[in-house]
Amino acid sequence: MADALNMSHANYNKLENGRTKMTVDRMEQMAEILHCDPVEFITDTKPLRSVRVRAYVQAGVWAESNEWEEERWYDVAVPNDPELAGYKLYGAETRGPSMNKRYPEGTVIVFTDAIETEEDVRVGSRYIVERERADGLREATIKTLIRDETGKYWLMPESTDPRHQQPIEIDGDNGDTVRMVGRVRYSVQRED
Repeated sequence: MADALNMSHANYNKLENGRTKMTVDRMEQMAEILHCDPVEFITDTKPLRSVRVRAYVQAGVWAESNEWEEERWYDVAVPNDPELAGYKLYGAETRGPSMNKRYPEGTVIVFTDAIETEEDVRVGSRYIVERERADGLREATIKTLIRDETGKYWLMPESTDPRHQQPIEIDGDNGDTVRMVGRVRYSVQRED
C-alpha cells in the first residue's frame, strides 16, 4: 500500500497505526486503491480487514520463504479484530504437507509480526518460524509450538504424512538459530 500511495514504508506504518493524521486527499486515494468508500476510514464500523498475500511459506520441508512478483499479489479479507487494530497483518500461502491436517496446501495464513506485537510465545499457537543455518541460509516454515513435561519447547508438524510427524527441537545443538517470526491469527482456504 505504501508504494501505491507513493509513501515510505515508515510513514505508511505511522499512518496505519494512527501516529500521523489522515488527510481527506489521502483518505480518498486509499479508498480508490481499496475499492471502498472514504467514510469507512473514519467510521471504524467495517467488519472486515484486507490483508495482502505476497509470498508463500513452505509447510512441508524447510525451504526459503519466497516473495512473489507484485503482479501475483492478491488480497484476502479477515475479521477486523479490535485487538489487532494497531498491528500490521501479513499474508502468505502454505505449501507442502507438514501442516496439512490444519492447513491444506494453498491455505492463506494471516499473521502478525512477533517483533511488532512484543508478545510472549504461546504454547499451542501456530507460528511462522525462521531458521538460520550455520552457513547463513535462512529458511522458513510454519509449525505449532508445544512444550514437553521438562519445559523444553518444540515445533510440531500437524501432518498425515509420516515423513513430517517428528517434532523439531528449538534449542538443539546443531548450530542453527531458530526464531518465531510471527504468530498465525487467521487462515483462509479456497473452496473447490
